[in-house]
Amino acid sequence: MASAPIRVWLSALGLLASLGATPAPGESLSEGAELQIYAVHINRTPPQTWPGYGIYLGNGLVLTAFHVPGNFAATKPHVLIGGQDLPAALVRQGSLEGVDLTLLSVNPSQLPVRLQMRRLPLCKRDPYPGEKVIVAIPEGTARSTVLPPSLAPREIRGSFDTLIGDVATTGNSGSGVFDAWQKFLLGVISRKLTARVQGGHIGDSVRLKDIAKYFVPIRDIRAFIPGNVSF
Repeated sequence: MASAPIRVWLSALGLLASLGATPAPGESLSEGAELQIYAVHINRTPPQTWPGYGIYLGNGLVLTAFHVPGNFAATKPHVLIGGQDLPAALVRQGSLEGVDLTLLSVNPSQLPVRLQMRRLPLCKRDPYPGEKVIVAIPEGTARSTVLPPSLAPREIRGSFDTLIGDVATTGNSGSGVFDAWQKFLLGVISRKLTARVQGGHIGDSVRLKDIAKYFVPIRDIRAFIPGNVSF
């Protein structure tokens, strides 16, 4: 008997406490450690129970997935960066149904000197299948690979085409995805793709299987950042 069809679930990462980034046994998260200086934590008010991540762009600007802070007016988020806990101001807010991004700002004069002059380059090209990438969170980094769009389930193809593998070891929502060569920003982690898989025989149980993580690609990030904002 053929396997039952796979039904895809798109889970906004970070909405469940159990979705923290967890390295595989024996895996090192030290590769690309220089990118950790750009990785930040984002906390709602009051703080959520799961870790919220973001990326420092420079000039006090912090980029994250929309659903990490959620509705800015309701959550009044703070950015934990360089040992500082700073209240954030809203620059632009997206939506989970649209572009899953939010751009925040903090007072750059309150940052350590080592961060005040930092500027994160944005990649000028789209990610390509097979490209080696690094995902960064404040606690560490992990390597992964961009998957071909053809590996995305057909029902979401065209909407969620920028995918990486290594679901269990890479950072969750708001984490930055960097090209492994130049260390330029390629995207921001947004969702996990999970499938319900039925066994091949009558009576077999249904299990959940992680397929990939979707990241908002750099072309959407560039279009999202207002033209009057510089960093």
